[in-house]
Amino acid sequence: MKTTATILLSLCLTLAVQAEIRIWKDASGTHEIKAELVGVQGGKVTLKRENGTTITLPVTSLSKADQALLGGGSGGSGAAAGDWPQWRGPNRDDVSTETGLLKKWPASGPKRAWVSQEAGLGYSGFAVSGGKIYTMGLYDAEEKVVCLDAATGKKVWDSFVGAIYKNKWGDGPRCTPTVAGGKVYAIGGNGDLVCLDAATGKQDWSKSLVKDLGGKVQGWGYTESPLVEGDLVIVTPGGGQGAIAALSTKSGKVEWQTKDVTENAQYSSIIPIDHGGQRQYVQLLMKTILGVSKEGKVLWQTDFPGQTAVIPTPIYSDGQVYVTAGYGVGCKAVKLGAGSAEEVYANKNMENHHGGVVLVNGLLYGHSNNGGWTCQDFKTGEVVWQDKGVGKGAVAYADGMLYCQSENDGTIALVETSKKGWNMVSSFKLEAQTSQRAKDGRIWTHPVVVGGKLYLRDQEFISCYDVKG
Repeated sequence: MKTTATILLSLCLTLAVQAEIRIWKDASGTHEIKAELVGVQGGKVTLKRENGTTITLPVTSLSKADQALLGGGSGGSGAAAGDWPQWRGPNRDDVSTETGLLKKWPASGPKRAWVSQEAGLGYSGFAVSGGKIYTMGLYDAEEKVVCLDAATGKKVWDSFVGAIYKNKWGDGPRCTPTVAGGKVYAIGGNGDLVCLDAATGKQDWSKSLVKDLGGKVQGWGYTESPLVEGDLVIVTPGGGQGAIAALSTKSGKVEWQTKDVTENAQYSSIIPIDHGGQRQYVQLLMKTILGVSKEGKVLWQTDFPGQTAVIPTPIYSDGQVYVTAGYGVGCKAVKLGAGSAEEVYANKNMENHHGGVVLVNGLLYGHSNNGGWTCQDFKTGEVVWQDKGVGKGAVAYADGMLYCQSENDGTIALVETSKKGWNMVSSFKLEAQTSQRAKDGRIWTHPVVVGGKLYLRDQEFISCYDVKG
């Protein structure tokens, strides 16, 4: 059942959208409807045109952005409006649908609402749902899921996941939890997968991606954020029993594993897509990009020249899958057919290490080891512009702006999305920075923009800034 906070949040969004006529787009992006929202029920949305006529259609027939606005994004997490329930948001693309955000900050930066020192150590990101923040942290020798109050930053509960994962770049967990159906799913650095009650933190079940699913801990630990689709939680243990696996959300029972693909896991997270009338799950491994059906059948796969570590999450749009990786690899795009993936381009125009890439209006934005901050044409792979900007780091998008974070000094830049070049309109430096970061570590947790707030993290410190206009 929905919490009172979730119901109120959904109601507030509905009333806000109903108060204005806006442009709604279909899933292909080719058709538009100028109308106001009448209501959403049973997976269908009713819109009222300017001439007074109404139209009712499936929520899934709308664009991802409109689905997310209605709380029905294709990420499969059942996100309520204004929630960010998993890694990279409702659609796993780091594209926020929020509007009315500040387009310029004061010289000192946006107002800081609060800072918490209760997150523990590690690089875990944020899931925000029902007025709570879910992340992970290391406390002494134990990795835990942590729940904070989004309004105050105060800890609500923490729950044990597994033993410490040790690494010279920084000990502790790397995963972002996933919130779905009143539960929280998370993976520790050693591959411990847990299902917890979102309200209390009480554990329902746990599995080991190594002991139970035949996986192997890689050099930087398990970093994947689990995907929840209906009654399945889908993860990448890697290894001889099958690279990708689906488990029951209720019991943790293994429902299927891809025995015909047995590569070891890397560090990327799965994205769900709809292509050719079929739901499938796309993942990037060291030497393979692949798509898997809801039943665990490998639908297509293509080679990828990964080196050392393959990290960024794939991107999908209009039948095309895009992936990128560091260590001299670059990027690759493939066009999906019926059981096939044909290469569109492969180049080194975007060599993203781990700060992520976002797709906005046909353009990709992210930091490349070749040339710095890069704008790349999604369809052709050509570079539109490059700039050194604030140096290497992570990116998120909201309301026409990029939020670019420097991994070295914690500078946060507000940058316009444009074909014309890097245009930084504001910047500030993250105030709460740790003294416990490993010598080889950096500020690697990705920024999140949701509910008019900007969430940032450096190890045990989580900072919340007000970026609503």
